[in-house]
Amino acid sequence: MEIQERVAKLRKLMEDNGMNAYIIPSSDSHLSEYVADHFKSRQWISGFTGSAGTVVITLKDAGLWTDGRYYIQAEQQLQNSGIRLFRAAEPKVPSYTEWLKEHLPEGSTLGFDGHVFSVKQLKDMEKEFDGKITIKFNQDLVGQLWKDRPPIPAQDIFVHDVRYAGRSRIEKLNDLRQQMKGKGANVHLLTALDDIAWLLNIRGDDVPNNPVTIAHVLVAEETCYLCIDEGKVPAAVKAELEGDGIQIKGYAAVAELLQGLQGNDSILIDSESVNAVLYHAIHPQVKKIEGANPSTMLKAIKNGTELDNLRTSNIYDGVAMVRFIKWLKTTLGKEESTELSAGDTLEALRRENKECVGLSFDTIAGYKDHAAMMHYKATSENAYTLKAEGFLLVDSGSQYFGGTTDITRTLVLGPLTEEEKRDFTLVLKGHIALATVKFLYGATGSNLDVLARQPIWKYGIDYKCGTGHGVGMFLNVHEGPQRLSQMHNATRLEDGMILTNEPGIYKEGKHGIRTENMMVVIKDEETEFGQFMRFEALTYCPIDLAGVDQSLLTDEERQWLDDYNKMVYTKLEPYLDAEEKTWLARECGM
Repeated sequence: MEIQERVAKLRKLMEDNGMNAYIIPSSDSHLSEYVADHFKSRQWISGFTGSAGTVVITLKDAGLWTDGRYYIQAEQQLQNSGIRLFRAAEPKVPSYTEWLKEHLPEGSTLGFDGHVFSVKQLKDMEKEFDGKITIKFNQDLVGQLWKDRPPIPAQDIFVHDVRYAGRSRIEKLNDLRQQMKGKGANVHLLTALDDIAWLLNIRGDDVPNNPVTIAHVLVAEETCYLCIDEGKVPAAVKAELEGDGIQIKGYAAVAELLQGLQGNDSILIDSESVNAVLYHAIHPQVKKIEGANPSTMLKAIKNGTELDNLRTSNIYDGVAMVRFIKWLKTTLGKEESTELSAGDTLEALRRENKECVGLSFDTIAGYKDHAAMMHYKATSENAYTLKAEGFLLVDSGSQYFGGTTDITRTLVLGPLTEEEKRDFTLVLKGHIALATVKFLYGATGSNLDVLARQPIWKYGIDYKCGTGHGVGMFLNVHEGPQRLSQMHNATRLEDGMILTNEPGIYKEGKHGIRTENMMVVIKDEETEFGQFMRFEALTYCPIDLAGVDQSLLTDEERQWLDDYNKMVYTKLEPYLDAEEKTWLARECGM
């Protein structure tokens, strides 16, 4: 069924159900960023495959709202679909709710599936429409049309050993209950899949590249319920969980548990991660305390065991990256390689390590102008053949039992233009500015984001995305609440938080450049003015010196680059053979 035909059939269903507009977001029933194929309704209706975006269909118009990471990709994938691209956050571009207010007359009816909309989204829309538009949030119209929809995954869960996690599930539950008590709640609903996996020290395989399981958790003062497809829980795992006081119930049982709460109960709910249908299953007399999941912050601050394991996992990843870059540069021109085969080779090298479970996201290997699409995906139909010229951008990562990795290197395959070399160096300068900052405790990622942009802004260039994000511990590659972004974020950067440092330059039709390391926030000195903080690099892979215009670097920047590459050699050298050591020493400028 072509996209236009799908949209036409959806409009017929809308008319049959008395709807003037219908919204299809990217999320699943747990408001996840990355979702199982079963939940890719927005992709099915539009053909757009990016991880973020919202489609709005009216009886006459259709639009997709997505962010700057996906503008180029969306333009290409929406061609001949009848769906218009709205570049979200661009000046004078309305939000989809503003657009609906403009296009729907008073008295219209708007529909969506409340299982994939958060409580906050529903309340915000109700406030914005102010009763002038009726909202129906119990309609999964796409599900009625999608006849070959993949089933909800049901992969077995497994225990994430405490030697990796650092703390037991009992300790984590005690910490969580203390925070619940402080907020006046005796019950807490957890629906975010990574929070659940972290809290109970379990992992799964229900979402590609994200080792989580589809489940709900309800924590009370004395009990904890894991609501999950019980067929996914092996006997040994069930025995261990029950031994720690976890009661296992069916996935749908969460609604019954919520409906069974009494008027004297107070439930803590994160309105951004709990869906609207579950929220409305709670009796109106039950006190609802809306606030962030305490587990989100507890999870974000890594303990000493987690940090040690993350450092080791990044060494494993660095070894695979070095072997990949060596293979690429020594075989280029001797045997044919494409963007696709390059990504496959890197994955195979990572999987040689027995601690590697898989990838943390689909590898982005973009050559020349393909790299200008921030989340480009090579296929057998579109993959470029690599040549001895220009850049290959490789953004990739792995899931190890000891941690999640995320790294980008822009590799020089041959001669560069003056513009390419300048842009590579400007990105490097932004990366160094952030990597070397010393900041007063209390600063947020929003305070620091400008440091990475400033060298690029000097040349009238910008990148339409954030500068960095949190990273999970053998969990999601994107983790909050911290982030480095121009968008406001009130989360203070705490000792033990992970962030990526990934400024870039993306020029449509030309090239894309990004240099990305993972970093951990650590304490620096404490003075009469307060506690100062800094970053420690966790990623160990050389930065390609062939791309650097040394004349654009200060002495301090040159020293940082030299020190960083030497540190990489020191970290990785014990894991390499003699030939690899010689090659790496040369790449590091030693």
